[in-house]
Amino acid sequence: MAIQNPHFKRARVAQWTREKIEALTTPELRQLHANAVRLKETEIEAICGEVLDARPRGRLVERKPARKHAAKGLVSRFAALGMRGVVPSNRFWSRSGVREADGGVVLTLWAEDVKRVDGLSECLLWAPNVDGARKWSDSPGGKERLAHCRTAVERGAAEGLLVYGVRIEGTLPEEKVLHMDGVDAENVLNIRVEQRGEEYWAAWDARMPGGAARPLEPPAAEAVPA
Repeated sequence: MAIQNPHFKRARVAQWTREKIEALTTPELRQLHANAVRLKETEIEAICGEVLDARPRGRLVERKPARKHAAKGLVSRFAALGMRGVVPSNRFWSRSGVREADGGVVLTLWAEDVKRVDGLSECLLWAPNVDGARKWSDSPGGKERLAHCRTAVERGAAEGLLVYGVRIEGTLPEEKVLHMDGVDAENVLNIRVEQRGEEYWAAWDARMPGGAARPLEPPAAEAVPA
């Protein structure tokens, strides 16, 4: 069995100083990082990781396969809210809405963020922007979501729609995503919105058959853009 010379290994590490690593292009840096991982050069791997994290889009985003049950019938967020009788206040940043017909609150939930424990499901809807960690909460869309959460708490019930797509690591999906597959507007969740400290959470019983609300009639044609 070949024994690696420790002096040779130290020399190889010394060859790749932080200055040399930072001078590499992003594709070259990714390749060096991959080689360091393969060769178990932990020092080089750590430096490469730090430099990649400091660069915009330094690390490649791993695309996850779409969920089989959500591969078909997905629509845009605007269209999904419209199918529940809601006319969003803004086509681009609205993530929820209130149905004019009965005052019902409809909220979209990022499916990947749903947590399941003993048949119960929950998902964080809104949290305050602490130390700049959730800047979206202070945006028009975030402020609107907060108002809708408060309304849902007062009403005691709301409807939830699951959103599927590929998120950007370190970025809230409500703010920006790498790719949005769409919203499942056919399976509507009966949820309750709970205030936990300063946060608002959606919770529902995943054990209920179907777990969906009774479908509504499609809204008038003028209420839903083509």
